[in-house]
Amino acid sequence: MLEPKKKTPSLPHGLTLDDRSVLRITGVTDLDCFDEREIVLYTSAGELTVRGRELHVREVDLEAGALHVEGDIWSLWYGDRDKRSPLGLLGRLLR
Repeated sequence: MLEPKKKTPSLPHGLTLDDRSVLRITGVTDLDCFDEREIVLYTSAGELTVRGRELHVREVDLEAGALHVEGDIWSLWYGDRDKRSPLGLLGRLLR
């Protein structure tokens, strides 16, 4: 008899934005790319894009799922809920 696959527990996702200048994100699974105007990351709730000016990633801890950003934050945009990492099926096959 086959045993059901156990789901790996996902990190709880949350955001804290203070004065549109300090952003703390939890549930981060991967950091795709970033520059001073845009940060693209993946969370347990899907893809997240942060846009602004003079954005600086102050702290990244992917094991704990934490990210700390400072700068002039203009927008937070959620993308595809099912997209949890930059690697699709093809990328995982070619690893």
